[in-house]
Amino acid sequence: MGNIISGFRKSLNLFDATSIVAGSMIGSGIFIVSADISRSLGSPGWLLVVWVLTGVLTIIAALSYGELASMMPHAGGQYVYIREAYNPLSGFLFGWTLFMVIQTGSIAAVGMAFAKFMGVIFPWFSESNVWIDVGFLKITTVHALAIFSILFLSWLNAQGIRLGKIVQNSFTITKILSLIGLIVVGLFFAKSTGAIELNSKVFWDAVQVKDGNLIPLTGFALIAAIGTAMVGALFSADAWNSATFTAGETINPKRNVPLSLLFGTGIVIVLYILANIVYLQALPLRGAPDGTTVFERGIQYATNDRVGTAAMFGFFGSYAAMIMAVLVVISTFGCNNGMILSAARVYYAMANDGLFFKKVGKLNSKGVPSNGLLYQGIWASLLCLSGTYSELLDYVIFAVLIFYTMTIIGIYILRKKRPDAERPYKAFGYPVVPAIYILLATLIMIDLLIYKPNYTWPGLIIVLLGIPVYYIWRHYEKKKEI
Repeated sequence: MGNIISGFRKSLNLFDATSIVAGSMIGSGIFIVSADISRSLGSPGWLLVVWVLTGVLTIIAALSYGELASMMPHAGGQYVYIREAYNPLSGFLFGWTLFMVIQTGSIAAVGMAFAKFMGVIFPWFSESNVWIDVGFLKITTVHALAIFSILFLSWLNAQGIRLGKIVQNSFTITKILSLIGLIVVGLFFAKSTGAIELNSKVFWDAVQVKDGNLIPLTGFALIAAIGTAMVGALFSADAWNSATFTAGETINPKRNVPLSLLFGTGIVIVLYILANIVYLQALPLRGAPDGTTVFERGIQYATNDRVGTAAMFGFFGSYAAMIMAVLVVISTFGCNNGMILSAARVYYAMANDGLFFKKVGKLNSKGVPSNGLLYQGIWASLLCLSGTYSELLDYVIFAVLIFYTMTIIGIYILRKKRPDAERPYKAFGYPVVPAIYILLATLIMIDLLIYKPNYTWPGLIIVLLGIPVYYIWRHYEKKKEI
């Protein structure tokens, strides 16, 4: 991997760091997950509430993380915050879950989305185009393209942070401008008076689709349904913490990392809410699974849940699928670049604490943890082939909420443990606003544990499996020292 050098190269300015935040957040989710949310709630008003709540939670978390980022502007970001607030075991559990599921599972899923939407443009990339089938292992052209894109981006980011940030900035700018373009078209030209009229009639009338029947939702049942419906929205708005991982390469990180978290999350959340308003202006929320037209299927039953494509159909006609496929390909490629680039810095920090393979704690001649990129790329590729990445993502959001909540509680702990530490930026609205996040995130986690146990318990088990791994790792590291 070339000559080893010590120390990261300070190359990321405020724009670059903001680009990592926004670019890592925008993938394919915003064009798809509103269909599932609509089936869970059956109401235009409550669909928007889910996205607004997601936005509020995300921005509160980002504003809270700003204090920790300004206090500890080190490579590894959130891993360092958890380690310092609690103990090395807690930090390891975050890094372990990030590597095993959160980041690599997300990279695999986004890679597969990239390849599937590329298949709309080039039909040769298809899940029916099988290259290898030996029973336990099936490789299609979609798998091959997804893995190639992951390994290519891993290699590209091993060439140095400057090249990685150029790719990130280019794709983030392109997809934000494209998304703004589609929102403008949707708000002013792709409106359907029929859809607007139908949606206004049932705006706050929450109903859940269950076994083909519509079940009215009121009181606690409605609150529980909102909590479970937020899984898709929260996942679509996740990965905003990526900028904390690259703090070691950020110029003036005490200022620029907190600001990038605010600007990046703010921009994306506004775009997400506007995109959903466009969906509701173009399509009725309620639809029929056997509907023969885009309008009849509505948001709930958009073909393959591709709500973005369905919403643009009225304006672009048969070209809508191709236009949206190009946008999703750009979005997913840029999203994966941001996630691949940033997370390797966490494994680097873990390796330097003796909690990951020693090779991962070395930088190559370009000042990049290339071994971390390699290991991450290989594991994400295996998850693509396993076919379990979508199930892993079901578990991800619960694990993510655990660590986000722990990190924000860490602000209170560190204020007591290190009252005199330099804090150039302090958490907005402390102690009340961060407490609101902790309360709401905890309620969502309890809701998911009760109503979506298949999503949550496996995620919790993956986190807990890290405990014996931590002690085994520490045991072998101590033996090596003797």
